Amino acid sequence: MYAVIKTGGKQYRVQPGDLLVVEKLEGEPGANVAFGDVLMLGDGETVTLGAPVVDGASVEATLIETRKGEKVKIFKKIRRQGYRRTRGHRQFESVLRVTSIAGVGKTDKWDGEVDLTPKSVLDARARGLSTEVRAPVEAKPAKAAAEPAADVEADAPKAAAKPKAAKAAAPKAEAGEKKAAPKKAAAKKESDAE
Repeated sequence: MYAVIKTGGKQYRVQPGDLLVVEKLEGEPGANVAFGDVLMLGDGETVTLGAPVVDGASVEATLIETRKGEKVKIFKKIRRQGYRRTRGHRQFESVLRVTSIAGVGKTDKWDGEVDLTPKSVLDARARGLSTEVRAPVEAKPAKAAAEPAADVEADAPKAAAKPKAAKAAAPKAEAGEKKAAPKKAAAKKESDAE
């Protein structure tokens, strides 16, 4: 059994189990969506046309994800005027899994289980990338006020050692530097010479 539904100003031919990408619909992933605008129902050779919709017919689907679609580039140019503008746009779209079609005394349901894995995760898996969500790294707890005094004493020998290293490195840097050549006197202009 199949149906032709209307949503988002477009028409789609669907069957139970079809994966459908339509204009953005409201709802969270896993929500059930029902379409009442069924324009046509078909079952083998039997076709039922609506005027404009089939009475009592409905199509149910499960919302898998709402995402942005492919980028569309808009390029404007006016020749010989130096006018060029490039813009981009990504339309929001919803991905649905059609679960059942009902109408004209018949019902056709899909027996499968709806997988709510978004396309971005599927694409990452296909490229062999990790899809795990990493937990944020927690900062170390601040030390008590009494402890920093002990840390300062412990760090004092380290601090004293650092200037020696800096002094040792300084002569090397000075030896590597080159002196700038003296500036030449500017040539006199003809008007100055006269």
